[in-house]
Amino acid sequence: MQHQVGRVTEVIRYPVKSMAGDRVAEANLEWQGLVGDRLYGFYRLDDASSFPWVTGREMPDLIRYRAMFADPERPRRSGVTVITPTGDRLDLHDPALRAIISEATGTATGLLHSGRGTHDAMPISIATTAAHAAVDSAHGRSLDRRRFRSNVIIDAEIPPAEWVSRRLTFGEGEDRAEVLVTNEIPRCALITVDPDTAKREPRVMRTIAQSFGNAFGVYGAPARRGRIRVGDPVFVTD
Repeated sequence: MQHQVGRVTEVIRYPVKSMAGDRVAEANLEWQGLVGDRLYGFYRLDDASSFPWVTGREMPDLIRYRAMFADPERPRRSGVTVITPTGDRLDLHDPALRAIISEATGTATGLLHSGRGTHDAMPISIATTAAHAAVDSAHGRSLDRRRFRSNVIIDAEIPPAEWVSRRLTFGEGEDRAEVLVTNEIPRCALITVDPDTAKREPRVMRTIAQSFGNAFGVYGAPARRGRIRVGDPVFVTD
């Protein structure tokens, strides 16, 4: 049986890994995640590990770069413009942008375009308003939701950890989307970086580690292709 647990309040995709998110009114969910999410990622050319990506951990200012699709409805075929923190507009493939990132990280970098997305672990991440409220309370002040880089935020009265191993349905029509919630998301130092100033606040990491077992939000695997919209009712399968 299903019962409603909340409504979608935000849908966010990240055209370039570790750059600022792009809030949209709706997005298609495919097997690889939200279409247009983390299609691109900068990586270190001399890094042969399984995680060669340049992220806000090594280059905090990267989260202040804004990447935008020229054609938001067709992100796979769209050009991408990046607005730097100083207001310059560069094409994502402009060598000048790669040079900036290489200089900031101290290593030569490349740009990867992946149709499957450059996700850390799972294709979609979900949080709830209740989870954010709990973190704010534990931390002693409101924290910008952008720190946690979720794909979907649900207005719900419970933390999403209660949905692990259960299925969420977004919407009620033929194009409804479904996600199998797989596990809580272990957090790293990226959440300490202020999305506006790129300054680090280590106390944020301590709050999550000490009060929430170093986890916030949940990962999910697409279980039915469809569309997720702001305002969609969200149902959980018992």
